[in-house]
Order: sequence, then structure tokens, then C-alpha cells
Amino acid sequence: MIPLALDPSRLRLGLAGAGPQALRRLRGLRAAGAGDNLLVFAPDPELAREAGPAALPRLPDAAEIGQLNLLWIVGLDEADYLPLATAARAARVLVNVEDVPEFCDFNSVAEIRRGDLLLTISTNGQAPGLAGAIRKRLEACFPESWAARVKEVAALREGWRAERMPMAQAAQRISALVEEGCWLSCPKKPD
Repeated sequence: MIPLALDPSRLRLGLAGAGPQALRRLRGLRAAGAGDNLLVFAPDPELAREAGPAALPRLPDAAEIGQLNLLWIVGLDEADYLPLATAARAARVLVNVEDVPEFCDFNSVAEIRRGDLLLTISTNGQAPGLAGAIRKRLEACFPESWAARVKEVAALREGWRAERMPMAQAAQRISALVEEGCWLSCPKKPD
């Protein structure tokens, strides 16, 4: 797998699904910044309700799929997901059918968001439960205060760039700040 961080504002994204996993995926995509460019195909009333007025209360057709860059298919039976995944591949649209590895051109990662800090964990789709367990542990190591830390370092870096400080020197200063503040000290998990 090739790890990437994609800017959702530059892509046309689609979600077709039903059930609690589709709701979770919708929430995750929105947390990642997918907004008006996310098409939600929701034959499930609960997913449609949460997706809002832009949700389409049906599954997509091949032409709609062909307009996407990425498509997540979640919580659908094989009779429903197979034609969607086939149409996506025919249109060269990257597709992920959750929990069906042979229909996953990409894997969604376990993630931790702290403002602009994004930590991801992947097992290449082989052990999602393990990725989730690691994510839970890292959440304790990277509390919400990391959002402010990222802003602090970004402001410092902007000032240093204005001063034309060499990148290597800025990196050294950031490392010193992290070290002096013990930012990477992870609380021990009780035995």
C-alpha cells in the first residue's frame, strides 16, 4: 500500500451504504473535511437523515459512479455492492467495499485527529481490530492538547521562515521544544 493524505476539497467522493458502519464512515469523512463534494447514496433512511437534504435515497448508477474519484461502499449485501464495485472499476474510480478485501483498491485507516495533527494506523486491511486497538492506545499518548501544540509550532515555523532560517535549524529548534516539553512522553498503561 502507498500511504497518502488526500485533500477532499479537490476530489469527488461517494458513499453508498446502509447501517451503523455507513453512519460511522459518513461521520469520518465529514471529520476529514468532505463536505459538498461528498455524494451520499443512502437507501437507508437513518443514513439519509444524517447525510441531510443532499443525500440521494437510492444507490448510484454507473454514470454517477463514473463522476467520482473515490467510492466507499459500506453495509450492503453482495447483490448490491457487486454491481457498484464493478462499475467503479470499469470507470477507473477507486473503490473500497468495507470488509471485502478483493474489492478494495484502498484501505481506510484507523485515525486520530488533533486539530491539524493526523495520526493514522494501517494493517493493510489485514487486521482492522488491531489497528483500532493501537489507535486507542495512541489516543492516550496524543491528547487534545496536541491541537494547540501544532498551532504553536506552525506559528514559530512561520516566523522562522520570515527570518529565512534554514530548514535544518528550524527542525532542530522544533526537536528541542518537543524534548524540553516532554511532549512525547506517553502515559503508562496500567497493568
